[in-house]
Amino acid sequence: MGEEEERKEEKMESKMEKKNQEESKSLMTPWEQHATVISIPRFDYNAPSSLLKRSHSGFLITCTIKREKSATKEAISIFSKYVGAFSSDDSGCSESSDTNAETKRRKICTEEIDQNHANSIDSTKINQGAVGGNQKDDCSSAKTDKSKAPDFVLSLVKLTKSGLLLLTFPGENSLHTIDIVSEIFRDLESGSLKSPLWCHRIFPIQATCTLNEKELQEVVSKLVLQFVNDKRNKLAQPLKFAVGFNRRGIEESEVKIPKDASKNSDLSVLLDRNKCFSVVAAAVKGIVSDAVVDLKSPELSILVELLPLSGVPNGSLVVGVSVLPQNLVSTKPRLCIKTLVCNKNGRNAS
Repeated sequence: MGEEEERKEEKMESKMEKKNQEESKSLMTPWEQHATVISIPRFDYNAPSSLLKRSHSGFLITCTIKREKSATKEAISIFSKYVGAFSSDDSGCSESSDTNAETKRRKICTEEIDQNHANSIDSTKINQGAVGGNQKDDCSSAKTDKSKAPDFVLSLVKLTKSGLLLLTFPGENSLHTIDIVSEIFRDLESGSLKSPLWCHRIFPIQATCTLNEKELQEVVSKLVLQFVNDKRNKLAQPLKFAVGFNRRGIEESEVKIPKDASKNSDLSVLLDRNKCFSVVAAAVKGIVSDAVVDLKSPELSILVELLPLSGVPNGSLVVGVSVLPQNLVSTKPRLCIKTLVCNKNGRNAS
């Protein structure tokens, strides 16, 4: 009889523990429950001014509106499997174990770092100063950190439009962004990568520039030349191309042109699709003179995406530009990057 009573008491205690856990969890908001598992990246507020000064590569991601936080974590989870494979081969232990540089990158790109992990990094610094016999362990831990490359390399840029995410690299590495997105599509098709829930499209940005005729022509010319010279691309004669320009809902009326209009007079002009198309087409023909427009089956597609950056001066417009192969774009109903998930209900976002 004594054993049965003990078993009953144990069952009652376990039930009470489960009940208490459920009650404490129910008091937390859904996002608080989510945040207990993952950290939330924070915006790099230096990125917009940097984008105005020089070209960057990165990724523009469309996602479900009001699910930007979930999409951000999903995107970082995806890129963590690919970005490291395409980054530079600076794998020396001395460079990898530069804890000061690693800490700075963490501060830029990560909002909530597990306190225990931060303490372990601090204790590692102390041990490095006091004892010199754990260099191998330090190197191995640094390599482990490097496997999480997007946490250190990609910056989250604040935008003014909902349903969009912008992740940028510190500089420009135009070929790598195309390779990364191509690899993501291959793994999605093979089933080795799980279909995303919140991210709809990932547009690889090869380069950025301010929206003026001279800079846009230079960037397009450079990227088209890279595409033509890439031996992996088998091109027919004449070369078929198409141009896409997405203003993301920003119209001429929304842009306040500064007083020094002489310097920025072509900003509002290039917001016109036809003018932008003619500028890009002229740049393409400057590289491949016999190139022809083909909107149904282009061999290369030049996509220009207006980036709705937050925190930039009025009249300062930045675009992301890419020259994409045929397998990464869809032409119907309009020219754009392919969706990550083929939804039969047609619920994919723009």
